[in-house]
Amino acid sequence: MVLEQKNESKKPEDRAIWNTPENAFDWSWPKVPRHQFLIEKDKAYDYDGKSILIPLDISSVLKTSYLATTPSILARYVRVNCKKEISHILNASGEIYYVLEGEGSSENENDIIRWSKGDVFCFPGGKETIHSSKSENSILFLVTNEPLLSFEQLSPAAFENNSNILASHWPHEKTVSFLEDRYKRPKTEHTSGVAVLFSTEETLPSRNTIPSINTSINTLESGGDQRPHRHNGVAITLAIEGEKVYSMIEDEKIDWKNGVAQITPASELHSHHNRGSKRMMSFVVQDEGLHWYLRTTGFSWD
Repeated sequence: MVLEQKNESKKPEDRAIWNTPENAFDWSWPKVPRHQFLIEKDKAYDYDGKSILIPLDISSVLKTSYLATTPSILARYVRVNCKKEISHILNASGEIYYVLEGEGSSENENDIIRWSKGDVFCFPGGKETIHSSKSENSILFLVTNEPLLSFEQLSPAAFENNSNILASHWPHEKTVSFLEDRYKRPKTEHTSGVAVLFSTEETLPSRNTIPSINTSINTLESGGDQRPHRHNGVAITLAIEGEKVYSMIEDEKIDWKNGVAQITPASELHSHHNRGSKRMMSFVVQDEGLHWYLRTTGFSWD
């Protein structure tokens, strides 16, 4: 039997490295920064007649050889013009979308989802997805776990019917209905926010949208303050309605801008504050699904 080698000039034992540090925990990847993707948002809303994918990429900061918004998540704006559909095949186990603007449809093999503003939907990854817009321009916010697969140098399986990620659709009207019911419940000392999480039967017993990523619509009433807290999952927060809303991340104040996504690094104390006249609303993406599985959520109020 001949062992296949990426580098034919080396034997298996020649590739071996022994590390003997004084403290094995001394090394780490670069820190995930607090960041707002202002340039990417402006590019997405620059209606020039083109359909385009706009990655929210800080791989130069994270020092990865692949696109990444966080170590395990890659986010994109997808702008779809009515005159030209756009398609892609992503090296991800799943694709999750929030509809920022417009109305249209997306097709992934035999599944077609017709969407409008405020909807959430997902598809399995590794297959061609085709987006078309009924509005002159539509904007989708897309998140995947591409960096996680790139880190492990994996690809989604090409076989059919082997995924626990199936085409799913959460229409905006039903989400709003669940939120209104949630607002009728009194807040308690255990309330971390008034939110709706998106999950499926396939991801049970977790509440994740795909196994490693959980998503939600988070809200805050006018004049409200979300209690400071921290967790081990990094958060990407997309401001949907953020008039006079700001976040405190540790000691830094960050003002929200509608349509802009921002990163809250893992384990940093943060809170949200609404000084506007409307209810704050955001689409929140976290890799907390991974931490729930690892039993390392690390949630605390201080």
